[in-house]
Amino acid sequence: MKKGLKQKNAKQHHSKLAVWAVDTLYDLIGGILYSIGLYTFAKSGEFAPGGVSGLALICNRLWQMPIGLATLLINIPVVILSYKVLGRRFLLKSFQTMLISTLLIDGVFPYTPEYTGNRLLSAVFMGVFLGAGLALIYMRGSSTGGSDFLNVTIRKLCPRFSMGQIVMMTDIGIIGIGGIVYGDIDAVLYGVISTYVTSLVIDKILYGAGSSKLALIITSQGKAASELINREIKRGATLVKATGAYSGEDRDLVLCACGKAEIAKVRAAAYEIDPNAFVMITEASEVFGEGFMPALDE
Repeated sequence: MKKGLKQKNAKQHHSKLAVWAVDTLYDLIGGILYSIGLYTFAKSGEFAPGGVSGLALICNRLWQMPIGLATLLINIPVVILSYKVLGRRFLLKSFQTMLISTLLIDGVFPYTPEYTGNRLLSAVFMGVFLGAGLALIYMRGSSTGGSDFLNVTIRKLCPRFSMGQIVMMTDIGIIGIGGIVYGDIDAVLYGVISTYVTSLVIDKILYGAGSSKLALIITSQGKAASELINREIKRGATLVKATGAYSGEDRDLVLCACGKAEIAKVRAAAYEIDPNAFVMITEASEVFGEGFMPALDE
């Protein structure tokens, strides 16, 4: 019995280690993309995007404070305010992400070339790189801190808003401050453009590229259809008893969430079992659970 317990504990340890390794890999890749957007494009473009990254650039402009260090200092009060809502586990994961991002921004990217070309291109590419980096970090249930903590808190309290929409709403004030500091109305316009591109990229990666389909199948042979879907496509389905309002006949409602590439096979399986099946297919922007994204608090 002790041997079995030890084996179980060893498996759990290896599982946690594997999850940590994947989290760290995402942090590294996301941190590199985040740093490219912030240091290579935004700093030299002389505009401030929204969020704490924008505040850090403003501090760098006013007092030559290192961008990564400024981000860490601004994060302290935000962490205190967000602790009860977000919990210890999320904040610990985010601390690792912040530390990696800070080391990359202050320790690596000052030694890399900055883009000094067209400011509009700086704004666009800053948004692309920053958005891609943040999306990768969000995928693992972490954040880069600062306004991200507030954004995720708002996301938990108001799940009807997408992460990209929340980012856009919280960034307008900081962009305005950036325009005053840089003394240039174009800095505001470029800040808006970069923030819009960032939110667009976040939503496309988190919800667009990763979005799923939901098939609702009304049939008299729900069990057979579910078994075929499971056997051929390796997707589970849920059976719900339904009654036709007009006919009064009993039917099965089969619900099956799947990837975009799998929906045609699900539809074909339904019609193979029941040529008279009624099939509805809708978009599912977020699907949490086994085979899909992990829950937000995992």
